Amino acid sequence: MDIKTFNNNRMPISYPGLLALGGLSLIPSICFSQVAKDNRPNIIFILTDDQRWDALGYAGNEIIITPHMDKLAKDGVYFSNAFATTPISAASRASILTGLYERTHGYTFQKGKLKQPYVDISYPVLFKNNGYHTGFFGKLDVIIDNASDLFTEADFYDRNNQYKDHRGYFYKTINKDTVHLTEYTGYQARNFIQNAPKNKPFCLSICFSAPHAHDNSKEQYFWQDKSNKRYENIDIPEPKISSDSIFEKLSFEVKNGFNRLRWKWRFDTPEKYQNSVKGYYRMISEIDDEIGKIRQLLKENNLADNTIIIMMGDNGYFLGERQLAGKWLMYDLSIKIPLIIFDPRTNKSYDIDDMVTNIDIPMTMLSLASIPYPSNYQGIDLTPYIQLGYNKHKRESLLIEHLWEKPEIPSSEGIRSENWKYIRYRFIDAKEELYNLKEDPDEINNLAQDSKYNALLNNFRNDLKYKTQKYYNEKVVSDFTLPHEINPGF
Repeated sequence: MDIKTFNNNRMPISYPGLLALGGLSLIPSICFSQVAKDNRPNIIFILTDDQRWDALGYAGNEIIITPHMDKLAKDGVYFSNAFATTPISAASRASILTGLYERTHGYTFQKGKLKQPYVDISYPVLFKNNGYHTGFFGKLDVIIDNASDLFTEADFYDRNNQYKDHRGYFYKTINKDTVHLTEYTGYQARNFIQNAPKNKPFCLSICFSAPHAHDNSKEQYFWQDKSNKRYENIDIPEPKISSDSIFEKLSFEVKNGFNRLRWKWRFDTPEKYQNSVKGYYRMISEIDDEIGKIRQLLKENNLADNTIIIMMGDNGYFLGERQLAGKWLMYDLSIKIPLIIFDPRTNKSYDIDDMVTNIDIPMTMLSLASIPYPSNYQGIDLTPYIQLGYNKHKRESLLIEHLWEKPEIPSSEGIRSENWKYIRYRFIDAKEELYNLKEDPDEINNLAQDSKYNALLNNFRNDLKYKTQKYYNEKVVSDFTLPHEINPGF
């Protein structure tokens, strides 16, 4: 297999004849003499938990307060059609680490550890092996053997599920003061930046637990006192598509599964709905506060001009639409995510409508750092969008999938193109779904049973068959199931 990288003109270069093991190309480390004075950019990757695509001012949300995210989007590259290829945290995060579809890496809840061959091609390993000082703080949500194999500095933590109250989010301390996890993660990120070696670039991954609900608690959403008055005097509009008739169109299993159960926890009364959405927004605004502090620190330390910032969500989220909560399904609200890439070196900004995904991120990060990326990666390099505002290799369609075999969140898969969406469930007796996204962006009118779309439906079936087989065949290790208790915070 070949390894791809880019020269200064971003033209593809191949390294033929590299030794391969188990289908994975071994990556040569860059000799520092190849990079003059090692002035490669610093990279900060920011991941939020359950932030849907429109929970962002720049996306057109007129209620939420996200000035720092909005400025990154305004001054950088904003992707209005970014998607998680799988709408569940553990699998999505494994895809972000490895640049691979869930169908290939096989990792999700109850799957034990991420297999070592996939760890070996994860972006932090490649950054670390090529001279970067690497760090990770927050929610990894992927089980690995040794953090030190991936990161120079790391601290993995998430909400504390031992507690069924605010302590799920308030159990970490700074100078003996108990603080919210969002503040703690931002604090650790700033310490990392402040103390990073001056003679090498850094790659820092910051993964906030917010705005994920604390599932074990009655209140669900917890924020800091400073946010009590945020959104206090605002009435959040009702969900756009939340009628009984839309709910009744769902399969029996979805109507009786976790999406519905968690809707009852969060949104089934007007009072719950207002409190939950405001809490969700407050938690996102607090992440925005931390981004502002990080950017100010970069400026004070003369790092801002050579530090790329990538900000995205791990999956979409229902805020009461279809009378559901959570994610896990193939509808756009469940898979569509915010994605911003700000490269201060380009002095260019673009709004991009092309479809991009979570699995594009590792390839893009490595390309920005002039590090070869594995030919096994299944995404596309987004650097042409950053530099030119377009990509001649733009994606025409993408596989979407949720493969965890759990009855309460039925497994499904599909194909999304620019104007169409095809969905099918894998293990239940449910109708196929076909939506014209151009005319029906809310995915209400299922056309799969209309005979005039039979040819189109067959095309999507064939495309799905091809893609699922292709990505399954690119596995390098076989799956196995390791039974253990279900993590209630999935």
